[in-house]
Amino acid sequence: MEQLYNLIRSDLEAVDAVIRQRLHSDVVLVRQVAEYIVQSGGKRLRPALVLLSAGALGYHGTHHHELSAVIEFIHTATLLHDDVVDASDLRRGRETANAMFGNSASVLVGDFLYSRAFQMMVAVNDMRIMRVLSDATNLIAEGEVLQLMNCHDANVDEASYLQVIRYKTAKLFEAATQLGAIIGGATVAIEQAMATYGIHLGTAFQLIDDVLDYSGDELETGKHLGDDLAEGKPTLPLIFVLQNGTAEQAACVRQAIEGGGRDALPEVLAAIRATGALEYAKQKAKAESERAALALKRLPPSQYKDSLLELCLFAVARSY
Repeated sequence: MEQLYNLIRSDLEAVDAVIRQRLHSDVVLVRQVAEYIVQSGGKRLRPALVLLSAGALGYHGTHHHELSAVIEFIHTATLLHDDVVDASDLRRGRETANAMFGNSASVLVGDFLYSRAFQMMVAVNDMRIMRVLSDATNLIAEGEVLQLMNCHDANVDEASYLQVIRYKTAKLFEAATQLGAIIGGATVAIEQAMATYGIHLGTAFQLIDDVLDYSGDELETGKHLGDDLAEGKPTLPLIFVLQNGTAEQAACVRQAIEGGGRDALPEVLAAIRATGALEYAKQKAKAESERAALALKRLPPSQYKDSLLELCLFAVARSY
């Protein structure tokens, strides 16, 4: 990732400057919580997608810095709300904002970030950009509700789970790459190709997150192993065991999803390994990654296109 970001390093620094400027509030607690979560690390992947997509289409200007910050604010707001809903206490190896400042502050500052993002959208003064971002934000919220409804439900199938991923995670990837295309003056066909790239890349990233929740190194992922299980989330590895494991393995996973917690984590991990569930999820992620790469065929050759293709490989091969 470090090597990949070298191409857009100066742009990312400009985005960080916009983020710091736009985080300003006269309310001290808003500044404290917002700065804590925005500066707490992360790959800045979604802003990078705006920058790389715009670069691939020959964009020259500064609107991509502002839009990258908007995307990051929307993403950060969803993290704040997610951590409250999930009662999470660790993200990226640090205490979550709700653990530090309380649930009320996290929810309200998440609202501040959403509203600040919309103020910034209006300033760009482009109705198509506002439509993409407002539609994405609305669909993400629907995805969060769908995920909440699916918690502790062992009857969720693969198609229903993939719908949650498309809404909750991949939609913002899609918006990021589509925005880059719009400000880059892309044709309708190329804009759609960039949107297709984003949604499949985002799906691949989330599927690997599902894998890492049952196989990752906690120091690398910055999360506790089995967090999804503790929250009763029926992610793809668990769904695979339910559909392909023995009656005993399926019963173990079903009980773990419905009850939540980590008490059955060793048994669930054993069932996941025995059935090849992680390999199945990795193959699904690889297929999504390949579909993302295929969508880039319409782009002219450039270093930016090369970096977008590299992200397809990184999405599947990463360990964090």
